[in-house]
Amino acid sequence: MKVLVVGGTGLIGGDIALYLTSRGHEVTIMARKPSTAPSLAALPFMRGDYVNDTFGDEQLSGFDGLVFAAAADIRNMPVDGSIEPAAFYSEVNDVAVPRFIAAARDSGISRTVYIGTFYPQIAPERIGICPYVTSRHNTDAAVRALSSAAFNVCSLNAPWVLGHIDGLDLPHIKALVAYAKGQLVDLPVFAPPGGTNHISAHSIAVATLAALERGESGKAYLLGDENISWKHYLELWFAAAGNPQELQVKKDEHPLLPSVIMFAGAGATIHYEAAASEQLGYPCQQIGDLIKQVVANY
Repeated sequence: MKVLVVGGTGLIGGDIALYLTSRGHEVTIMARKPSTAPSLAALPFMRGDYVNDTFGDEQLSGFDGLVFAAAADIRNMPVDGSIEPAAFYSEVNDVAVPRFIAAARDSGISRTVYIGTFYPQIAPERIGICPYVTSRHNTDAAVRALSSAAFNVCSLNAPWVLGHIDGLDLPHIKALVAYAKGQLVDLPVFAPPGGTNHISAHSIAVATLAALERGESGKAYLLGDENISWKHYLELWFAAAGNPQELQVKKDEHPLLPSVIMFAGAGATIHYEAAASEQLGYPCQQIGDLIKQVVANY
């Protein structure tokens, strides 16, 4: 299968691109600029901006499948206050993502997997309240509405994601490793209340190939793996860093897990069992070993 992975220079899209390649598929990455990670830089690259560029048959024809892993989140939002969050997310997600996927459909791509987020399914009460959750809900619904007898499209909605690709710099992971090693001496050491479901980028990659091959068109798959409290999650990092700690839980604003990124609400506990693990056959129980791997590589 010839597959275009939009957002293939990031952690999730990159892991998907590498896994599909390892399974014998012809993968091209599309992003605004090439990756600095050697394994990703070795893959065919198409420069493109799905928000601002116009795409037609000349760019998108010849591919059998599309994986879209580039929808915007809080990391992409301008920090200068030049645009309100709701307007920003509407432009780059609600409008631009389904427009691009419709162009892919019109160019002859027959199967598409959209990588979404779990918030619209596990915290639907936040739709209409949180601009990010609202936008991802709108985008997911608009993308799946493109489903037809000739165009198979489904979404994989993922919880918190952890992974590692050699040479791919992830500043928030680098900071977390330094925090666990005791190198950020000015930051208070504690855990916020609540917790969430976690999954590895590799598990998402395995699920993506399964969805490309046999996903049910129009379906939103809720992905998930391990339910972990923030206390236990951070303690896993401290232990892997050789600096084991019994962390106190406090309602104070956490320096690395602030309330602004807790889209289900500060202190919320989001635990569930995901039927998609059996439906799509991806591996589970990987987080503890993955944290050790990440710490070793930083």
